[in-house]
Amino acid sequence: MQHRHRFKQTKSFQDRLSEFAAEARQKADEMPDSAARDELLRKARQADTAAHLDGWVNSSGLQTPV
Repeated sequence: MQHRHRFKQTKSFQDRLSEFAAEARQKADEMPDSAARDELLRKARQADTAAHLDGWVNSSGLQTPV
């Protein structure tokens, strides 16, 4: 039987998403216009959206999204 390797995350999900988005934008800024650059920017936007939704879902008031 295989065992899963588990570890505790030291940063919150929202922090990790924000870091990923910032790194993706930084890499995209260093690249020339191309499909790969557009893909990095798309992933950065998705990470920002996911962080926003995670914050909304975990908020105490659970207000409608902006």
